[in-house]
Amino acid sequence: MTISGRVGSWLLVVAVGALASHPAAASTAAPSDAAGDGQVSVVAAAPDRVDDAARAAVAAMSLRERAASVVMGHIPTADPAQLREYMTGTAIGGFILMGANVPGSEAELRRLSDALTIDRALPALLAIDQEGGDVSRLPWDAFPSALTLKDEPPAAAGTAFAGRGALVLRAGLGVNFGVVADETDDPSSFIYRRALGTAPGPAGERVAAAVAGESESVVVSTLKHFPGHGAAPGDSHQGIPSTAMSKQQWREADAVPFVAGIDAGAGMLMFGHLAYTAVDPRPASLSAEWHRIAREELGFTGVAITDDLGMLQASGDPAYADPVRNAVAAVAAGNDMVLAVMFSGPDTAARIVDGLVAAVEAGDLNEARLSEAAERVTALRLAQAAAGTPFQPCDDCAG
Repeated sequence: MTISGRVGSWLLVVAVGALASHPAAASTAAPSDAAGDGQVSVVAAAPDRVDDAARAAVAAMSLRERAASVVMGHIPTADPAQLREYMTGTAIGGFILMGANVPGSEAELRRLSDALTIDRALPALLAIDQEGGDVSRLPWDAFPSALTLKDEPPAAAGTAFAGRGALVLRAGLGVNFGVVADETDDPSSFIYRRALGTAPGPAGERVAAAVAGESESVVVSTLKHFPGHGAAPGDSHQGIPSTAMSKQQWREADAVPFVAGIDAGAGMLMFGHLAYTAVDPRPASLSAEWHRIAREELGFTGVAITDDLGMLQASGDPAYADPVRNAVAAVAAGNDMVLAVMFSGPDTAARIVDGLVAAVEAGDLNEARLSEAAERVTALRLAQAAAGTPFQPCDDCAG
């Protein structure tokens, strides 16, 4: 049986004998010389085959399975058994590793990521915030951070993120929330130390280089925090930063690094909890208009994900006090995945899944929108399985 996914212009076909009934596999059979479980062969094929596989897989899912697939959850433990139980019990599509999940060695982290992977034919998206510098979950990452790179040529960012991506991959993870595409020249801004540039053009060049560097390790690059924190004063961990900047001004300034990263092939785009009131008074993470702009005007075709929904609760605005309501609004606006970390407990992901199901059944969330989101996430998961990500050999960190 085969599961297929796209890497560049090739279709990778993975033999997965234990999953002969997998709907994605059934839809993408292709000639292959793979002789046993886990072996990979490469054949020329149309580049949209992984999308066809995803559509078939999602069509075979129940409503609850589709809802679960668009949730990226978190629990703060480094116990592999607890993490495996959490992923098995929730069946969610992703997990973000924070500091509490990272043990003291690469070998231990690899075992932990293995525990989080329930189905290698359709692996959950395992993500980490590995920017380097101020936001670094891997203590052994000694590559330069944005604080240094913002004053270096773009090639330095490419080199740093190629190394950083390799570390993420060695840990058994497939997604890095590491490329900050915000830009600002204000040292007092909370994002200044994390931004790759102090002006749109140079920041864009470094963002593109960082994405290209990470792509060398087949790690999925994520641009954050769309549409850009630089113009909106304030910290979105504590409130909803806002700006009256016009859309035209944004296109000429803060949009530039995001356009560069999208053009460089970033696979994910993280929507920030910040408001450009001239475009939409709502936070971009809950704005259908900002998702339309990203898709139709900037040409983004990958997976759109929210920043941590807990940050909306932390804003203190009573309109965002309910995490389930926030999740439903986020998917309705155009996010393909919702991220829940702050204020999350062992049952938070399940509550969000229940809420998404209930919203569809009540007519408050369009079922086609949920299916579209599930298809994009599933396509990325299938592509990672086909590419062997995050299952690359890791001799040095094998325990």
